[in-house]
Amino acid sequence: MRKRYNNDERIVMTLDAGGTNFVFSAVQGEKEIIKPVVLQARGKTLEDVLRTINSGFLKVKASIPKNPVAISFSFPGPAEFEKGIIGDLENLPTFRGGVALGAMLEDEFNLPVFINNDGDLFAYGEALAGFLPEINKRIKSSESPKTYDNMLGVTFGTGFGGGIVNRGELFMGDNSAQGEINRMRNRLYPGMSVEESISIRGVQRVYARESGIDIKHCPEPRELYEIGIGKTKGDKKAALKAFEELAIVAGDALANAITLVDGLIVIGGGLSGAHPLFLTRLVEEMNSRFKTYNGSDLDRLEIKVFNLEDEKDFNEFYKGDTREITVPFSNRKIKYDPLKRIGIGVTRLGTSLAVHVGAYDYALNELDRQ
Repeated sequence: MRKRYNNDERIVMTLDAGGTNFVFSAVQGEKEIIKPVVLQARGKTLEDVLRTINSGFLKVKASIPKNPVAISFSFPGPAEFEKGIIGDLENLPTFRGGVALGAMLEDEFNLPVFINNDGDLFAYGEALAGFLPEINKRIKSSESPKTYDNMLGVTFGTGFGGGIVNRGELFMGDNSAQGEINRMRNRLYPGMSVEESISIRGVQRVYARESGIDIKHCPEPRELYEIGIGKTKGDKKAALKAFEELAIVAGDALANAITLVDGLIVIGGGLSGAHPLFLTRLVEEMNSRFKTYNGSDLDRLEIKVFNLEDEKDFNEFYKGDTREITVPFSNRKIKYDPLKRIGIGVTRLGTSLAVHVGAYDYALNELDRQ
């Protein structure tokens, strides 16, 4: 793992851009140093939206104690992020035909500009300053020699996004399409993508179907969670069914994805707070078994998945299967833990802060390379 920037004095202006709001901030030493500036993302024309972005960064610059060294932020795809070019966006329909947003901001602020996908920056922030270091710190005192350097970060919210961190570096694809986990096939509805189930609209669709109401009248995710735990009146059975479907589809998708990553998994996004209703079932799906043609069982994964939000599961994950083995032709012994395992849990920083911290660390890492 590379060095942390938690004591760095440099300031980076950041933005978490969504289809509804633009949330601007400034980060120093991996901490936000101003109250975020929130502006509406919608505009009648592209020029309106671009002026909003300029205005947000100008407000941030006026609020910080010294000049920033860079601008770094998340923006929805499709895009060619390394060149700072944004393509046609469904959530921001005024972006059409390729918009050189990075170059525009470089000209306006005379600063290097770095743009990435929100799923990537969420994963990066949690890998460097949130979930990954916390888990490593907790298992450091165990007898196991195990540590973790890789992570898959996913967001369950308006959509289903993801990012991959490999040994302290954000994994970058050749088409700025890395971590686009939302395009996997839906286990329950094979003609659809997983995002139709792993999203706010997916959970609401199932609740509306099971409770017999029009989806227009479906409660928001927070209320659905409260219905599911019996805190708020409503169709509890329908709420539990909605989160069960999310768990099954997400567990299947994450099992497929993690075979290529082999690291911890952290969940963020607006639905992550409802993890008590879906995480256990999700882990069960990941740990399920296949059948072979000769009738025997085969583990779905070569690794075992543990729910790190469950203390019993965490203790088993923490303990592992540590033993000492003797080096051949010597009396020397070394520790060995043959239990191949990963853990899954929820954001430690909060999704938005993780994006801002990820944007900060990414910018400084790129500047230091230069």
